[in-house]
Amino acid sequence: MALPEFMKSLALPAIGAPLFIVSNPDLVIAQCKAGIVGSFPALNARPAEQLEEWLLQITEALDTHNQANPDQPAAPFAVNQIVHKSNDRLMHDLDICVRYKVPIIITSLGARPEVNQAAHSYGGITLHDIINDRFARKAIEKGADGLIAVAAGAGGHAGTISPFALVQEIRKWFDGPLVLSGAIATGDAILAALAAGADLAYLGSAFIATTEARAPDAYKHMIADSCADDIVYTNLFTGIHGNYLKGSIAAAGLDPDDLPISDPSKMNFGSARTKAWKDIWGSGQGIGAITEIVPARERVALLKEQYNAARVRLTLGRSP
Repeated sequence: MALPEFMKSLALPAIGAPLFIVSNPDLVIAQCKAGIVGSFPALNARPAEQLEEWLLQITEALDTHNQANPDQPAAPFAVNQIVHKSNDRLMHDLDICVRYKVPIIITSLGARPEVNQAAHSYGGITLHDIINDRFARKAIEKGADGLIAVAAGAGGHAGTISPFALVQEIRKWFDGPLVLSGAIATGDAILAALAAGADLAYLGSAFIATTEARAPDAYKHMIADSCADDIVYTNLFTGIHGNYLKGSIAAAGLDPDDLPISDPSKMNFGSARTKAWKDIWGSGQGIGAITEIVPARERVALLKEQYNAARVRLTLGRSP
């Protein structure tokens, strides 16, 4: 299957993952200008009417950049849609995305043909995030163009399967766009994702600790000061298992080493669902590589430097 043209023209084969509450237009614009796909969850725009304002801001900024830099155009951007039945904004948000012809729609927590059809109506593509091969097959059957394999170690709602195992299972039957998520926070890890069989890497936590991110300073500093041992995997906060910073759980008055199990039926991603993510902070296991808060363009530049150095290192070390 031919890959979308945007995958061939990125400065770095990466997508900045949509970060609930944290991602905003400033971060998305900075990521796209730096040459990677920037994204944000539609639910971050509150009230719902703000979504159109954000899309206008992003499209105008990227159009201006492209006119001024025809030889180095910005990467496309993506909007994440939570497809779960509790998202009472889905159709409203999807209609606005269609109006603005959002290049990439990332779908989560459910696969619905009408969402894929809406994106296809104007030439957009859809990428659906999954945690196992069964969900991957369902997503493609329902019309998704590509997959985001959310493997063990990813921030937020992550799976438990090794990225190597998950990618190899999907590649047995699917040759379309495949993005890999799971503790990727360096250029070396981006190259490893491609070596494993993915087309792009998916990075989230690394962009929480950026100046543009809409996260509390304490959250950013906790990312920079933490490592893999500081991550807790639990379903307590949303009904779905995910990875969270141990320090934020303790600060909320809970024992991160003795958390109860939540009832999955209470899962809720409606317009009022923010408290868990404001008080309890999501993060992936790759944050040991993040030691300072920098502008997004600097983070991308460092990732690109690491990525290129890793390619050279492997080439020089290869046997004749």
